[in-house]
Amino acid sequence: MPHRIFAMPVARVYPLYVEKLERKGRTKPELDEVIEWLTGFDEVALRRHLDVGTSFEDFFADADLNPNASLITGVICGIRVEEIEDPLMQKIRYLDKLVDELARGKAMTEVLRGTGA
Repeated sequence: MPHRIFAMPVARVYPLYVEKLERKGRTKPELDEVIEWLTGFDEVALRRHLDVGTSFEDFFADADLNPNASLITGVICGIRVEEIEDPLMQKIRYLDKLVDELARGKAMTEVLRGTGA
């Protein structure tokens, strides 16, 4: 049985990411930079996905995942992201982990695993 989040539109969660980051003094452009690093989607592509209501499943199916994404490790929601078996759930949790790291004040170079967008 697929997880409900797979069918959820990214646009439904995106504003929650923005709110979380802005409460912690981070910005929407920083969020967009992290998303671009992880998925390869530039601002135009990200806007298109948000505007049409792309599901997480289709969002990540269309993404060109960063080859350094496997360097994203740690715990999110009590689960180690590197141990998540479902590839789609792992990608979603990668994004959650990056947002959490931004919110905790990590430097962008650390969040992007020492690489640029």
